[in-house]
Amino acid sequence: MLFNSMTFAVFLLAVFILYHIVPARFRWVFLLAASYAFYMNLHAAYGLLLLFTTVLTYFLALKLEKAPDHAKRRICLLGGVLPLVAILLLFKLGAPAIDRINALIDAGRLALQPFTLKILLPAGVSFYFFQSMGYLIDVYKGKIRAERHFGYYALFVSFFPQLLAGPIGRADALLPQFKKERHFDYENVTYGLKLMAWGYFKKLVIADVFATVVNKVYNNAQSYVGLVFIIVTVMFAIEIYCDFSGYSDIAIGCAKLFGITLATNFKSPYFSFSIREFWSRWHISLSTWFRDYVYIPLGGNRVPKWRNCLNLLITFLVSGFWHGSSLTYLLWGAVHGLLQIAEIFIYPKTRHGVPVTRRKHWWQLPVTFALLCFTWIFFRAGTIQDAFWIISRLFWDIGRPVNYLKTAIICLDMSYLSMSGMMLSAAVLLLYDLVSLKEDVIAIVSRQKAPIRYSVYVLLLVVIALFSYKGIATEFIYFQF
Repeated sequence: MLFNSMTFAVFLLAVFILYHIVPARFRWVFLLAASYAFYMNLHAAYGLLLLFTTVLTYFLALKLEKAPDHAKRRICLLGGVLPLVAILLLFKLGAPAIDRINALIDAGRLALQPFTLKILLPAGVSFYFFQSMGYLIDVYKGKIRAERHFGYYALFVSFFPQLLAGPIGRADALLPQFKKERHFDYENVTYGLKLMAWGYFKKLVIADVFATVVNKVYNNAQSYVGLVFIIVTVMFAIEIYCDFSGYSDIAIGCAKLFGITLATNFKSPYFSFSIREFWSRWHISLSTWFRDYVYIPLGGNRVPKWRNCLNLLITFLVSGFWHGSSLTYLLWGAVHGLLQIAEIFIYPKTRHGVPVTRRKHWWQLPVTFALLCFTWIFFRAGTIQDAFWIISRLFWDIGRPVNYLKTAIICLDMSYLSMSGMMLSAAVLLLYDLVSLKEDVIAIVSRQKAPIRYSVYVLLLVVIALFSYKGIATEFIYFQF
């Protein structure tokens, strides 16, 4: 079920009430059952894949820990990782491959029947696969001990707030929390609800509204030219951030209702002074996963500079492929890798072997944001042809500034009221992220006098209600990955 649906609202309320009624020693059982119910509501068969993943990695971790030599430990590790990678590749490549085969059959007018096999990508599969593989690798490296209690481990893999799109949990941080006896905590619960409300604001009021304009242009890219592409690409940068981080805020806030603390996943990423810093602030649980389980095993930066550059490029190509097998995603990953490689030479960490403190200049913020927006073109474009069409026509007719601006306004076809509303919501987001660089905004609001803070709460809820009154549940973007 979708976070932004009435079904989830009813589900969460029921689970929250029953969780605090159930005796403390059985709460993990209740949360586990609720998590499977949540996931199987999307499709009953999804539960089987989730259970398979859990059983496979649970028993292999135990066997791995007891293995007498390195060779057998490696076999146990590969026995868990390779099947999950193979299944992931099947889901990622299976449907596109079948589509291409059918296209070749049609193009060649061959006397063959088209393939009709439908491969349904289970929602969230990448995230709980990564979480399970990370656990197995950590046991292999000796960072943690294998979990003996199957129920607690099953809850670690399936915990419903984070199941579909993260944050990707680490066993050493999350498993102990499930074992700890918890009581109703008013501060925790209210903070969680406020964080969820902010997440819904970002999703419903910003991401979904911006998406209507972005989709109109990007879904028919070759009908547009000029400034409109710059405007909608910036809008997409805001949309995807609010969609991704909105989900994370809802997930983290939801977990707090049950006394569970999930990892912070976004830290004002568009206030980054470099691409490298951006990736330390953007979907942190995923980027650190790629760092710890792809980049570092390749050698990280503990190798000659040319090899470090290659490791970066490989890591970002893997990240691009994870998002999709389309060439647009691979190019998106490649460009990010190349930009980070360029930063190695532009911003050296050492000079003559002596560490250098990197000084930040104000101009790095807009330059970094502009580069990020450029990469988002590849991420959002439907085809590689569309991506290059957009790039080649960003400054079409810029020699006539008035016409350049007028054409964009006509193409956007937006009322002044809609445009003003979008600019206002973006300004609220900008202010929130700017303040959160130094302080917790929710904590600041919570410290205000009752009339002020309740006015903020009511206004936030009213705005959310106004933008969700149709009851249309728009899927979060990350569900497709």
